Amino acid sequence: MTIFEEALKGNNTKEMLHVAEIERVDIRKLLKKISKGEVVIMKRENFKPVGIGFPLRTKINVNLGTSSSAGNISEEFKKVEIAQEYGADTLSDLSMGGDIDSIRRNILEISKVPITTVPIYQASIEADSISNIPENLIFKVIEKQIKDGISSIVIHASFNLETLNKMKGKRIMGIVSKGGSLTASVMKSNEIENPFKKNFEYLLEMVKEHDIVINLGNAMRSGCIHDRVDDFQLSEIKTNNKLAKKANKVGIQVILESLGGHINANDIIRWVKLHKKLTKNRPLFVSGPLPIDTATGYDHIAATVGGAFASGFGADYICAITPAEHLSLPTLDDIKEGLIACKIAAHVGDSMKFGLNHLFNNDLELSKNRFLKNWKKQFEYSIDPDEPKKRHLTNDAMCSMCGNHCALSISKKIL
Repeated sequence: MTIFEEALKGNNTKEMLHVAEIERVDIRKLLKKISKGEVVIMKRENFKPVGIGFPLRTKINVNLGTSSSAGNISEEFKKVEIAQEYGADTLSDLSMGGDIDSIRRNILEISKVPITTVPIYQASIEADSISNIPENLIFKVIEKQIKDGISSIVIHASFNLETLNKMKGKRIMGIVSKGGSLTASVMKSNEIENPFKKNFEYLLEMVKEHDIVINLGNAMRSGCIHDRVDDFQLSEIKTNNKLAKKANKVGIQVILESLGGHINANDIIRWVKLHKKLTKNRPLFVSGPLPIDTATGYDHIAATVGGAFASGFGADYICAITPAEHLSLPTLDDIKEGLIACKIAAHVGDSMKFGLNHLFNNDLELSKNRFLKNWKKQFEYSIDPDEPKKRHLTNDAMCSMCGNHCALSISKKIL
């Protein structure tokens, strides 16, 4: 049986027990959350599973993979190593260039975390078209990706032709989801309804055998802060939730994407809470969100701000945004910078959700060692222990910022 079916029957699985132990959550509480669809567990054979949803810590995804116009395959494999070294919980292979099957299998071979794919990406490359992508090809791609050992797939199933016709001229940025735009292109070009929604029951049969988590994507997300959250997004959230219920009924776990990659700062809290209310606390995945559009080249910093608020008010799963966002395929350094920024966002968010002394909070120990000028220990408790070492030698008694006039040294004398 699937993890969801076992939870419904009140049975613990090895994946549940592992997540409960790592997150220090009562197994009975975790089992109940899974059975209600509020927590999902992504698993991979022979590797540690990852739990996503409240009351677990905020999880982080890193995107990598070749594009149709660029991509150094060996560098993409190095990105896997960097992402794992610096704490990515999951990876998404979004490859659209080169031998996609071979790339995915290599990523699976060298990685140790759950892997997600967006099947319509590969289907569009194999069809050599953005509009004439046969339905049978889409599902053929899904089948081989599942057999290779992925843990999750993203589909954009919750909009129809009527929605696309109504959207014309209503937004500055239109559809900014790549998977959503490809799905929309197939629909509009051939005047057919959404292939994922139309074949949803068949899709459920395909993913159930390997207990794959379905990630219901947000094709209707906003692409700039002036495209405010609208009826198209609301409709997608509600439809995604209906599809999630269908999936649960046959024993399949579901994550919902929402909120958009770009959203005005004043709207983040309200829309996270509304999403949670409309979906009855299903796991929420957000990319970013970016609360300003003018941080080009520094979008990872903007996403830290948006991601911290989103996580703090209920998002369970956030995606690392790199400095290359909107500009180019990210470099190795970009992957690291984006991931560290995302870890900061998740850490801030978890401190808001769970309090200052939550399980994964090292701030107190770092502060104690900072006061003692124990540089080595201070660095060990840092989110990125390597970066501080480049700026300060651990055997130096003082830093060059204050020199002999250090406030901490003065405090020790007078207090």
